Amino acid sequence: MFEVFSADLELVLADFGFQNGLESFSELQRYHYEKDNPNSKEVRLIVKVTSRNGPDLVVRFKNEADVSLDLIESQSQFADLLRRNGILCPIQYPSGGSFAKWHHIHGYDVIVTVEEYVTGELPYVTPELSEQTGRLLAQSHNVAEAHDFHIANDVLFDPFARNDLFSFSDFASITPGLVDGDLELHRYICAKYEEYMAVLSPLRESPRYAVQGDISNCNLFQSPQGVLGMFDFNRSGDNSLYCDAVMQAVFESRLMDYPHSHTKEDELLLLQAFLRGYQSERPFTAEQKVLFPYLYTIDLLAHGYTLEGGQPAQHVRQR
Repeated sequence: MFEVFSADLELVLADFGFQNGLESFSELQRYHYEKDNPNSKEVRLIVKVTSRNGPDLVVRFKNEADVSLDLIESQSQFADLLRRNGILCPIQYPSGGSFAKWHHIHGYDVIVTVEEYVTGELPYVTPELSEQTGRLLAQSHNVAEAHDFHIANDVLFDPFARNDLFSFSDFASITPGLVDGDLELHRYICAKYEEYMAVLSPLRESPRYAVQGDISNCNLFQSPQGVLGMFDFNRSGDNSLYCDAVMQAVFESRLMDYPHSHTKEDELLLLQAFLRGYQSERPFTAEQKVLFPYLYTIDLLAHGYTLEGGQPAQHVRQR
């Protein structure tokens, strides 16, 4: 198992220009790759460092099959770009002109980044926070587009590819095990999915730009002044900005942590608040407003929901 000690962290921090001395450190997150493969050299470890006379820091160690130095560097550059353009993000600290560096520690080769430790992580989502989050996402989209910034990485929420929000190919593959009414319903959902994807096909050609990729409450924080910011660019990649906005709105309204039991009415309030905030900074075009209920409904279909009257979700159409 990959481990780091105080001496290792002091060497890493010195490489990134910190000579303040380490007071303490603690693990924030660890992936246990060795559980599935005792010989694995894959690593994902996030450590909080408290310095004697400097800022608290987050040190990330990575060596994963689908992660490269160039990818982590571009993700860090994106976070830095957003911060330099007025969006609240942790400071990314460089070493020799780069944000990501290889280090060899106790037999492991790991990519290391160092950033500012921030407090105020959101424990849950409310309509007010949802509206602020929509506004924050739109601001980040505006920066990415204005600077033509790109990250060569798959994102979680791409409606035209397999993603973590849904996988329609997986849903469609269960046909052989269904009978009678279930089979009829399954065929109906698959047919509607194909119909709506045909309507959405123009979005396949939309320009793609870098997105944060995972606007969840655990990746958002609020400053003492009440300003909302984002961190953790681990899932950043290129996506259609409109598709990212809609899928993140769905994620925000249906799959976050909430302060109380979550009803359909709560979901609608959060969805409307998120989209209201987003459009205050980046209004949808007339064409996008027409496509919105179809894109929103694709998620419902992929989760096996039926549609009232066979129609897309008109109740969330944006005027």
